[in-house]
Amino acid sequence: MQNDEANHLNGAINFRQLLSITSAIGFFRMKHLALILSISLLLATYANAAPVVFIVRHAEKASTGGNDPDLSVQGQKRADALAQILKDSKITSVFVTEFKRTQETAAPTARAAQVSPTVVPASDIGALVQKLRALNGNALVVGHGNTIPDLLRALGIATTVSIPENDYNEILAVLVGDAPQLVRLHYPF
Repeated sequence: MQNDEANHLNGAINFRQLLSITSAIGFFRMKHLALILSISLLLATYANAAPVVFIVRHAEKASTGGNDPDLSVQGQKRADALAQILKDSKITSVFVTEFKRTQETAAPTARAAQVSPTVVPASDIGALVQKLRALNGNALVVGHGNTIPDLLRALGIATTVSIPENDYNEILAVLVGDAPQLVRLHYPF
């Protein structure tokens, strides 16, 4: 009987420890899980519909490097997080600009999806839109804060999107088709 009580008490302690650990994992994990579930639900809802284009601004850039800097350490972390977030999104195409920061942001996702990024000049929104409208699968577009609003308008999104200079948090999901739709998501950090 005492052994049963001791085992029960040990089980209670282990359960309390588990609750404490689960609480410690906390808010970040829950936001990350919610983001992944949101993307999965989005893809499942529109599985037989038009492609989903995920559009992000390049990740944080280094303070050195002139007009074409590499990503900062934080930017590299964000690029890795993007690959993790989109890992089950069935990405078949990746589009970047001629700038290293877009290419470095897309690199982990492109590697995971086993696709080679297509470089489209940042100033050629028309060429990018043509490629996106011809998609047969989901895509990632890594652009710039000053080009993404024009891209969204060209895709038929009526919602005005403004991306402040220091904002790297948005993941924009566009359902490309006759009546394009925009879903706005955010990185979990």
